[in-house]
Amino acid sequence: MRLFIALNPPDELRARLGELADFAHARCGGRRMPDESLHLTLAFLGEVEEAQALELVEWVQGLAIAPGKWRLDGWGCFKRPGIVWVGSQAPDPALEALQSMLWHTLEAHGLAGRPTRFIPHVTLLRRAVSLDTRSFPEVDLSWPYRQLELIQSFTDGCGARYRTLAVSQG
Repeated sequence: MRLFIALNPPDELRARLGELADFAHARCGGRRMPDESLHLTLAFLGEVEEAQALELVEWVQGLAIAPGKWRLDGWGCFKRPGIVWVGSQAPDPALEALQSMLWHTLEAHGLAGRPTRFIPHVTLLRRAVSLDTRSFPEVDLSWPYRQLELIQSFTDGCGARYRTLAVSQG
């Protein structure tokens, strides 16, 4: 099964991120991410065997993370896959430490795939026709977090969907 570890935004922030996705979609085209899919990926694990997934569920359920607050204050894009995102203009030491701690433990359990660079962001669009975000309005949002989730990604007749398998202590 295809898994990742992520932060999910509070409902009010999710609604605001959806509004930003609508704005970006109107100007850049492409495929808008559904509101329920908006998240911050901390660790993409890819395909994981069921036995290891069950171990990850137990690990995440027993995990307690330090509460934090992430500031989203900028627009960005990844050219090759045509992604438009919202995230931070400057590194966030708390998120970097959380992501590093997760990967340290995941690698100790035989999982690979730590990215060479961590760019905290929320993907709003995929396959955007335009990636020019220079004239987009300023963003200044605060994302309080205290839990992370182990999420399964699967594809069905409705496209890609997510299912939470475990939530950390909070």
